[in-house]
Amino acid sequence: MNHVTFPPAALAPHVLDQLRARDDAGAVVHSRVDDEGGAPLRCCLRRSRTGERIALVSYAPLRRWAAETGAEPGAYDEVGPVFIHTDRCTGPDPAAGHPFTETGALRVLRRYTGDGRIAGGTLVQLPDDPDKAGAVVDEALREAFSDPAVALVHVRAVEYGCFLYEVRRLRR
Repeated sequence: MNHVTFPPAALAPHVLDQLRARDDAGAVVHSRVDDEGGAPLRCCLRRSRTGERIALVSYAPLRRWAAETGAEPGAYDEVGPVFIHTDRCTGPDPAAGHPFTETGALRVLRRYTGDGRIAGGTLVQLPDDPDKAGAVVDEALREAFSDPAVALVHVRAVEYGCFLYEVRRLRR
């Protein structure tokens, strides 16, 4: 088991149900059989496997969080592409640790305050040792949440700017 101090959050099942009908850009969703595998799935926080039915949908992560919390993201509201399973899946494996920690990949961790404003970010290069990559992400999250104003962190791929997952401040 890969212990993580700040657990990654997949898209919630009720959000996925909504996105499977109509995405956050208002488009009807079209699914396809994944012929290659490897798409980063936000429903279960793993890479797709060849032959699975997936869809590429528009998702507004900060808007969705703000609707739950009463925050106002203003200009920071973004809509971007994410892959999901076309049908419900089992969700993420809680023992898997931080997802999408490919060797040498660049990640940006964007920080947001409780009122929905951006509070900076951290660029992280994952190490060549995949066993250490999760620890690097966890340390960057520890730094982010050391600021008491930070309520939420988005982990994104630098190459395409894609939202990968979010981490929320743990409530005590």
